[in-house]
Amino acid sequence: MHNTIPKIAAVNGIVGFGKSSLAVTVPVISAMGIQCCPVPTALFSNHPGFQQFYKKDLTTELPDYLDYWKKLDLTFHGILSGFLSSLEQIDMVKRLITEFSTPDTKVIIDPVMGDHGRLYSVYTKEMCEAMKDLASYAHILTPNLTEACILADIPYHDGDWTDAELHGLLARLKQYPAEQIVVSGITSEDFLVNLIYDKANGTTIQKQKKAGKERSGTGDVFAAIIASNAVHGTPFEESVTMASSFIREAIMFTEENNIPSTDGVYFEPLLGKLTKHN
Repeated sequence: MHNTIPKIAAVNGIVGFGKSSLAVTVPVISAMGIQCCPVPTALFSNHPGFQQFYKKDLTTELPDYLDYWKKLDLTFHGILSGFLSSLEQIDMVKRLITEFSTPDTKVIIDPVMGDHGRLYSVYTKEMCEAMKDLASYAHILTPNLTEACILADIPYHDGDWTDAELHGLLARLKQYPAEQIVVSGITSEDFLVNLIYDKANGTTIQKQKKAGKERSGTGDVFAAIIASNAVHGTPFEESVTMASSFIREAIMFTEENNIPSTDGVYFEPLLGKLTKHN
């Protein structure tokens, strides 16, 4: 018998410097009253947004890692999948979902594959196809626009997307069994747009004014808030609003403190705002 604190298994990389991956996921989930149990996929000296970095793939370590969790008879209230650095790791996430879930476990897949119409360097066509299969395990999908286009098999384009294009994209994403989907990273004039689908409540296009520069780690913050709220039972549209508002405020706070854009988003002093929502 283990503690009764809600637990999320968070699959992502470890970044030593530059706010992203587990360096972001762990404090956000923890602030929201949930025990975050990391599943590290790769070790980075600093996030890949810098010109150079050290990376150590941890694929060979993960089977033993999960074996020892199995010996502890662990199950999780939520499973959040983020950056995966190999084809084999996609299968390991399927194992995590299959062996460590209960009927009440919420599975959140953040299909980290690329941004701005370009794949990340580690991603091959074969990995993208495997990610489509992994996405079918999700209760909640949180792709950015580039990743949504990959999952939906439609071309990505720069610039603004019309409402008709967004509804067409969502129609293709509905082929996945996910009960809830949010597509982020969509621009429309001076606004950032979230395309939200909730099987119970339909489709919403949510807009808010752009604030500051793009920064690493904001997608990880977003997914961590969505996952934590899913475990708490927060309505989905409210969860997306909360995540977007927190990120916007964190970006503005980061700019006010003159943090270089490469160093990510300065969110730690604002974590109390997430705690208040528990």
